[in-house]
Amino acid sequence: MALPSSPTPHQVPPTRLTDAVIVGGNRIPFARAGGKYAHVSNQDMFTAALEGLVARFGLQGERIGEVVGGSVLKHSRDFNLVRECVLGSSLSPQTPAYDLQQACATGLEAVISTSNKIRLGQLDSAIAGGTDSISDAPIALSEGLRRAILKASHAKTLGARVKAFAAVRPADFTPAAPSTGEPRTGLSMGEHQAITTARWGVTREAQDQIAFNSHHGLADAYDSGFFDDLVTPYKGLTRDQNLRADTTLEKLGTLKPAFGTSLSAPATMTAGNSTPLTDGASVVLLGSRAWAEARDLPVLARVVDGESAAVDYVHGREGLLMAPVHAVPRLLARNGLTFEDFDFFEIHEAFASTVLSTLAAWADDEYCRTELGLDGAFGTLDRSKLNVHGSSLAAGHPFAATGGRIVATAAKLVAAKAAETGRVSRALISVCAAGGLGVAAIIESAAAGAESTEEATK
Repeated sequence: MALPSSPTPHQVPPTRLTDAVIVGGNRIPFARAGGKYAHVSNQDMFTAALEGLVARFGLQGERIGEVVGGSVLKHSRDFNLVRECVLGSSLSPQTPAYDLQQACATGLEAVISTSNKIRLGQLDSAIAGGTDSISDAPIALSEGLRRAILKASHAKTLGARVKAFAAVRPADFTPAAPSTGEPRTGLSMGEHQAITTARWGVTREAQDQIAFNSHHGLADAYDSGFFDDLVTPYKGLTRDQNLRADTTLEKLGTLKPAFGTSLSAPATMTAGNSTPLTDGASVVLLGSRAWAEARDLPVLARVVDGESAAVDYVHGREGLLMAPVHAVPRLLARNGLTFEDFDFFEIHEAFASTVLSTLAAWADDEYCRTELGLDGAFGTLDRSKLNVHGSSLAAGHPFAATGGRIVATAAKLVAAKAAETGRVSRALISVCAAGGLGVAAIIESAAAGAESTEEATK
């Protein structure tokens, strides 16, 4: 007997890609740990950054497609942190939100993830960002006390609860202090970077020059008004608290080494050429072109593509913060681009020597062949295009908030460059992260690709 034929399924039309554009960004000034934001939480800071963005672009009551962000140091009570921030803002309470976390690359990963959804047509708009507080870092209980509290909370009788706490010993009242050490090595990020710095022979003078350029680049940008539409004053701060506009190479040269003092190589990393622990939050507004145009919002740039990488730092094959070195060549190859195609390079300054180690690796013929699988050196970039308005050494680095800060800055830079020259302008962004992770992205002035990106996937 013949089987009944299946009904002809309705054919879903192929998905069309559209641009994910950057409308603008906002952040609160970044504060040194224990400084102006010593008594505010991640939720306070992210909500403040979000509300500043809402006010700037008139989004009160608007239902945004998604708000996505996160923090590296998060209390257990903040399990739905970003959603709580949305509910505390003047956005529509019907705005979905969720947390993600990729260490220091959290903010950039949030931008890439939401951009991909916009490109696929799943969202018409999104806000991406991050927040982190060292000042309000969660402190864990000792394992013994934690177990006793959990056991007591499940106890059915008073006697059982008393018995649970009776097992607690004086030593159990010692809390587990917050640490920036890598779980698998116990080494801090600074000590890891000191090993990489020595391996690549990065000099103290070169690191101090990067720090000097960062402070003066950021100060000049503030003075020119560049950050007037990117920063919302908060808790008495109007500029980043770490910024030292009056720093000099002579002052930087007087600082004592802070990392790598136990290595055989000279210790070169100081508090001046290393990013301080910081509190802060940042957000970026993204959307489809149609969504932005319907609201008469500006379009600064579009997110072209992103790439993540990871390296084996545990066994010493690679430095902890060297993953972007691997991500960028793959990203540029996929898009048919070289360093010559970029007007700006935004390389996160976790440490000055992180930037310099990255540049040295890309310029090293043997390293690129053996570690990156290339035919030879990947190349050198024009240093005059590097972090032109300063970066983390001057602004500070609230872990999850750094990506949003960089993306918003880069979007304004490429938009201004394109307006000045009348041609496409691009920025390459790379952010290293704990765990041997790294994320890179390309953004491009908004006028570029306006026709080519409306193409059907085959």
